[in-house]
Amino acid sequence: MSKAVFFDRDGVINKDYGYVGDIASFDFVEGIKESLAKLRNLGYVLILVTNQSGIARGRYSEADFMKVTSFMQQILRLHNAQFDAIYYCPHHPQADLEKYRCDCECRKPKAGLFQKAKQDFDIDPKQSICIGDRARDLQGAEKIGVRKLILVGPNAENELNQVKNAELFDSVHNFVDSLTAL
Repeated sequence: MSKAVFFDRDGVINKDYGYVGDIASFDFVEGIKESLAKLRNLGYVLILVTNQSGIARGRYSEADFMKVTSFMQQILRLHNAQFDAIYYCPHHPQADLEKYRCDCECRKPKAGLFQKAKQDFDIDPKQSICIGDRARDLQGAEKIGVRKLILVGPNAENELNQVKNAELFDSVHNFVDSLTAL
């Protein structure tokens, strides 16, 4: 079985400007490329799991999301830090676009995307980690048995009481440094 690190995107991998749907507004969080490369070197499968309600709200298209994703992966590849898989949910229960309006199983905090990744990569959740900047980013991973739950970012402390066993770090970089210091 594989061990994985599940990541949220906006606010964890890139700066969250709200509905990041184009390359011009995609800026990596400081230290993230190096942190992803370190985790890869430690033998983790890198999985991105992201809600993209901007698609459902008509702020940008799935094609726009794919362009940003391709750009992100190209840059990360230069650092041996690319994601092994990217799972996204374009839905929202109150979507402006009817095509995406539903209460699906893939939208975090539900576990659908985490379960799919677990099956696709034969992931052992007990050896895996989930990193997000909101409680909902961790709750789906927790439902499949991921025990190491990490909240990062400026709003993380406000979210801590919503996830039983989450740990708080100011950045992914500092969390990864704590892992490699052992």
